Amino acid sequence: MSLEKELNAVTENVRQHAPAEVFSVMASDTEKLAASGISERALKPGQRMPSFSLPDATGKAVTSAELLANGPLVISFYRGNWCPYCNLELRALQAQLADIEAVGATLVAISPELPDQSLSTQEKHDLKFPVLSDIGNAVARQFGLVFELDASVRPIYAAFGVDLQSHNGDGSFELPLPATYVVDRDGTVLNRFVNANYRERLEPATLLSWLDNTETA
Repeated sequence: MSLEKELNAVTENVRQHAPAEVFSVMASDTEKLAASGISERALKPGQRMPSFSLPDATGKAVTSAELLANGPLVISFYRGNWCPYCNLELRALQAQLADIEAVGATLVAISPELPDQSLSTQEKHDLKFPVLSDIGNAVARQFGLVFELDASVRPIYAAFGVDLQSHNGDGSFELPLPATYVVDRDGTVLNRFVNANYRERLEPATLLSWLDNTETA
């Protein structure tokens, strides 16, 4: 099953079980975020990725220079381990990890969650690539991906048992747009998938085609 079909199945399950007004409010919020133009303003191909140093799930600092040392870098920005869409995407990436590494690329996932939460994500999905904690969305902000969760949907998240402030360790309601970036070893962005609709993610097959083109360029 494609990642798209798995994501659509989650959406349909929410549609069937959540009150209609809840689904309507969430859909409206997504439309408003898309209309803000945030996706278009985010870091684009041809621009340079900001350098960074972030803790992994064990608290060890991982630098962008280290990640770029051996070749292209794939960065998956995700919202958190509470997000079923993110979890499906991370598992799909893990399933393609051997193919990603076969072309000399390195994969890393970044979220605003605390390292303990990142560790839970890594262990739960048996991820063999680094999962980094971007506390306060400092790196995501430099990529232009950060937005504040609208007040209209905060009670809905709380009703679903999502405590962002606990997961992220700060008092904000900020999240990154889910995004996938392919960065050349010199730090130049080669490709990106940025979508204000968190229900849509880059297909791993498309990512691999990007990397194949990078390898032969």
